[in-house]
Amino acid sequence: MTLNLCVLTPNRIVWDSEVKEIILSTNSGQVGVLPNHAPIATAVDIGILRMRLEDQWLTMALMGGFARIGNNEITILVNDAEKGSDIDSKEALETLELAEANLKKAEGKRQIIEANLALRRARTRVEAVNAIS
Repeated sequence: MTLNLCVLTPNRIVWDSEVKEIILSTNSGQVGVLPNHAPIATAVDIGILRMRLEDQWLTMALMGGFARIGNNEITILVNDAEKGSDIDSKEALETLELAEANLKKAEGKRQIIEANLALRRARTRVEAVNAIS
């Protein structure tokens, strides 16, 4: 038995295919979903989506949004998403270093909040690239 997973951003469909299971980062922790999971709606945190196809695990960096799970269908609506395989690891590391530097020199509440969000996004992209398949 499989799950139909659809990952959508405002601009495109990032994933629309069947998977065996997923592990999703939510605002209250990670949630594992197998076929016949109880219906839920949840906020999606900035983090990694892990998807299992047969014996292979794939990763995707998600940048926050919402998910609806029910009837073996998972719909994830996020601000942005990138497949781990599509992320350039060198560029992701450079972005992470820049985000860390920007946080150190951030002044004022707003700049600190924005710098922390940029750092979380950058870390998530690096984690998606480095995740073990």
